Amino acid sequence: MGYLIAAAAALLALIVLVVLKICKVCRIVFWRPYALTKYFQKQGVTGPPYFLLSGSLHEMKQMLQDARETVLDTYSNKISQRVLPHYHKWSSLYGETFLYWHGTDQPRLFISEPEMAKQILSNKFGFFRKAKITRPSFYTMIGKGLILINGLNWVNRRRLLNPAFSMDKLKIMIERMAACTISMLDEWKSRATDKSTKIEMHKEFLELTADIIAHCAFGSSFVQGKEAFKAQRELQKISIASATDVFIPGSQYLPTPSNIQIWKLDMKLRKSLWCIIESRLHSEPTGDSLGCNTYGDDLLGLMMDKMKSGLKLNMNDIMEECKSFFFAGHQTTSSLLTWTVFLLSLHNEWQEKLRQEVLQECGMGIPNADTCAKLKLVNMVLLESLRLYCPVLELIREATEDIKLGNLSIPKGTCIAISMVKIHRSKEYWGEGADEFNPLRFINGVTKAAKHPNALLAFSAGPRACIGQNFAMLEAKTVIALILQRFSISLSPEYKHAPANNLTLQPQYGLPIIVKPL
Repeated sequence: MGYLIAAAAALLALIVLVVLKICKVCRIVFWRPYALTKYFQKQGVTGPPYFLLSGSLHEMKQMLQDARETVLDTYSNKISQRVLPHYHKWSSLYGETFLYWHGTDQPRLFISEPEMAKQILSNKFGFFRKAKITRPSFYTMIGKGLILINGLNWVNRRRLLNPAFSMDKLKIMIERMAACTISMLDEWKSRATDKSTKIEMHKEFLELTADIIAHCAFGSSFVQGKEAFKAQRELQKISIASATDVFIPGSQYLPTPSNIQIWKLDMKLRKSLWCIIESRLHSEPTGDSLGCNTYGDDLLGLMMDKMKSGLKLNMNDIMEECKSFFFAGHQTTSSLLTWTVFLLSLHNEWQEKLRQEVLQECGMGIPNADTCAKLKLVNMVLLESLRLYCPVLELIREATEDIKLGNLSIPKGTCIAISMVKIHRSKEYWGEGADEFNPLRFINGVTKAAKHPNALLAFSAGPRACIGQNFAMLEAKTVIALILQRFSISLSPEYKHAPANNLTLQPQYGLPIIVKPL
């Protein structure tokens, strides 16, 4: 009898559990989308219709596929309809602020107001955190490092890593940046001899910036890190291909062909990074200015010193940070260099202005921190390139509690999509020539370039502004200066203007450039 009662109780508990699960699913799939849509409609915010399971993903996917088949006019900087066509269409239908659904479980509020962006990004109380990534392949590729973590973990990690990006450290890194660049340029010269030659710039810059981040942050050459970079690029392709697919929680554990490929690439990536870390572990520690033994003055050395000193950083944390900086450290800067060279190849008058400035300040010598600081025109061109062809196209933040944003009441759990493409091209803030290449708009600095001081968000803003922005700008200045000292550049007739959102902004068909030794 007791056995039957126990069995009945267990069955009842199972039924209750199943009913609760069904109720939870119904709340997520049916009730929440309905209630949230009505809540925002009362505030005057509408958006594309919500579809069961997919939300707005199916419509997004179709528009992105159609956009990738188009080619823009070479001189057109109006790229939003190609790189984020869903935003371009929805903003014309529903206004500058609208609600859409990235799948079933992630409502996103699109905004394109610099003041709202400032309120979100400058918040120091954790009311807007980095949004949760629903696709595990992104974590596998980027790592659960500084880029994606939140709360006190982020605060402690940021404080720990800040010293690696101090200006004193960056000044030392310029020599390494220049050495990697000159090696690339010597190869160009051997290929060009006395004549011009065609070079696929995007590929060159991907390898160059990978080599630089490997040398400057991890003390290894591109040869040592190339397996890690190769694995990350393969993971990037998989992540892009599945970005607008409906994700079913738990499906990442199924032995599907895609998952098996992700697992293999993850093992390959971790093995490559482990070899770099292991090599440093067995190297002879060096003495710093205080006489302490350290594992080096780069990012990897700093993290390993912290681990050995008992601070909250273990080997897995180091591995995840390596993933983050391997990816972010070369993908974004290669994008910046690619589009800067593209713009200079189109605007020869600016190419000549920059060359004269470089020769005046650096001669034919290697740029250093002091000479880079004097390259005002180079800096303006880089900022204009970041404005028109920002490597990262949008920022996603999640409200951690019910909060007021401008005139809107934002419920907890709502994600906010901040569109840099839209903000950077707003005629309200940048004037009628917002789509034109005009570096002189930055002659008085970033905060005075537009009608709002936060209208340029290339490196984000506030506490979570990119930790590597000074590194990236110094690297870009060094590379551009060395190229202009030695070569003239012009766009190949084969080029197709097709910017594409591949997590970072990249030329879909590459960037063939004619280089000619000077």
